[in-house]
Formats: sequence, structure tokens, C-alpha cells
Amino acid sequence: MSEERNFLIQEAEQLKMDGRHLEAIAQCEKILYSDLECTEAYEEIGDNYLSLREYDKAKKALTRAVKTNARSANANYLLGFMYSAVGDFKKSVKYLEIADGYEPNHPEILRCLGWSLYHDGQRQRGVVLLERALALSPQDSLILSDLGVCYLNSKKFDRAATLFRNVLEIEPNNEKAKECLNAVRFFQHEYNKLKERNKKTS
Repeated sequence: MSEERNFLIQEAEQLKMDGRHLEAIAQCEKILYSDLECTEAYEEIGDNYLSLREYDKAKKALTRAVKTNARSANANYLLGFMYSAVGDFKKSVKYLEIADGYEPNHPEILRCLGWSLYHDGQRQRGVVLLERALALSPQDSLILSDLGVCYLNSKKFDRAATLFRNVLEIEPNNEKAKECLNAVRFFQHEYNKLKERNKKTS
């Protein structure tokens, strides 16, 4: 990448971090006027559209990014993330596994891959990858939360509760984690009642 393009990409990344997504997209489009093969520009455009939840536009940009550089871990990760966001977990797994192949042991890639595998029916493998992501980044509240949800769905209530409590230690005002912890307590109580009822009737 030329020095000028590198500067423009850095500026676009800063605009994205500031939440100025449309400006970041416009900045990257400037790059594409002179270089239609700039993978990083397509990646940034796609990432900004993901933040805006405009998934069709994100898909278009990220598909182009993968076409310009099929070996880009970031492009494959973002495309996999996009498919996960719209509930197409099979396609999500496909691209996230490619990303993991090019950039193994990346906690965020493993988090998304584990989540998509779990929701694609490969529950055990999904949890294993999420646990691996957590081992690599133990203070990551997104990993803790995703893993907690998976354990809650699998009725592993004690582990789920521990994970959501860990989130609240890191982010005391995390409302989603508070709701999930309350859900764990409720479902654990109901599940225990059901088991007791079944014991009495058996």
C-alpha cells in the first residue's frame, strides 16, 4: 500500500473509532477512485456498514474484499461476522474457518467462530473454541458473555453464572450481563423444580 493510501486508511479507521461511519466510508471510497483493488478500503467500508447494521451493503463490500485478496484474515473474519449477524451460521463458519487458518489463535476470530459453530449445531466444538478464546483473552467481556449464553442454553447454570459475574466485575454497569445473570438464576430455579417433580413422579 502506498504511503498516501496508508494515511487515508488510518484516517478512516480514526473516523470509525469516533463513530463517524459515513465519513469513514466516504474516505475509503476516495481510495477506490484510484485503486479498485484496495482490499483494506473494502474491509473498512464493510466494517463501517456492519456498525451501521446495513448488512447488504456490508456484504457487497466484504465480498469484494475477499475477491481482491482471498488470503486476508480480516476480510474473511468480517464476512463471517456479517453472516453470523444475519443468522446464516453455515456461511459464517466457512469464512471464519478461513480467517482462523490465516490468523490462528486470534481471540476475536475464535469467539465468532465458536459462536457460529454452536448455533450451527456443533455445540461442543463451539464451546471448546470459545473457551480457547477466553484462555487467550480472559478479560474480554464479549467472549465471557457469548460463552455464558452458550452454557445457559446448555443448562450449565453454574458455569454460566460465573461467567456473567466475571463480566460484571469488569463492567459493573453492563445491563445485558445483569439480565443474563438473572435469567440464569430463574432458569436454574425452574430446572431444579422440574427435576424434583420428576423424581417424585418416577
